[in-house]
Amino acid sequence: MDRGNQSVVSEFVLLGLTDSWELQICLFLLFSVIYLATVLGNILIMTTVIADSHLHSPMYFLLANLSFVDLWLSSVTIPKAIIDFFRESKTISFGTCMWQVVFVHFAGGGEMVLLVTMAYDRYVAICKPLHYTTIMSQQRCIWLVVISWAIGLVHSISQLAMIVDLPFCGPREIDSFFCDLPLVIELACMDTYILGSLVNADSGFLATACFILLLISYVYILLTVRHHSTDGVYKALSTCTAHIMVVLIFFVPCIFIYLCPLNIPSVDKFLAVFYAVFTPLLNPSIYTLRNKEMKEAMKRLSM
Repeated sequence: MDRGNQSVVSEFVLLGLTDSWELQICLFLLFSVIYLATVLGNILIMTTVIADSHLHSPMYFLLANLSFVDLWLSSVTIPKAIIDFFRESKTISFGTCMWQVVFVHFAGGGEMVLLVTMAYDRYVAICKPLHYTTIMSQQRCIWLVVISWAIGLVHSISQLAMIVDLPFCGPREIDSFFCDLPLVIELACMDTYILGSLVNADSGFLATACFILLLISYVYILLTVRHHSTDGVYKALSTCTAHIMVVLIFFVPCIFIYLCPLNIPSVDKFLAVFYAVFTPLLNPSIYTLRNKEMKEAMKRLSM
């Protein structure tokens, strides 16, 4: 990542979440426990899906991929944050900062599309059960996952292309615990209003498009089963509740960070922590705790 002759800043300073040493110790313990639980939980889900033949179905294949994405997303930001709690100067090199931006948006963009794929899987399973195995074949599932990764890659590269050659020549303090794209753009030595709008529009378009597709799919599921029986509505709600919870947990922070930024530092930091730290743990936890087959498979794996 060659920045050319315009940029003279070789590293940025992450201000972190607080200046209080006591709070940093508490956050160190909290982040460490969450990261450990995230890593172990997501690895357990992936291992269970791979090892248990009862879970060799499209839904669990997609769930395993979601766990892989969440494992990656958490590993991009949390380990450095944990180390920085014991560092007086929380610096990050320009190159590392750019790579952090790339991987956060790569994993985040891929997860958005993957959640849409999981919604499509539930739509086919509930609305077209007789054709489920034909429509959601192994080959199609693989292609859907590949497409989600491809869209995430294109999204991250487009974000990087807009900021990598910006002239960073003075300010270098990022008021967060990782290189969040809107905060990095603000440090450029130029008027970044238009560029910031383009970057937000890029992320906002992907988030909005995926969110609308998700809402349409779940509404269509409920409307479809409503014509059959009341019990069908409750069954569909039960099946989709976990998916809807994950969608809200993942998309609401993204919308307020990129599409409708509040520009309130304390709120922005809370949303960043929720998006980068809590979401990778909550997503698989919600799916697992509400899934009887997954819990039974984990019991069989532990025997």
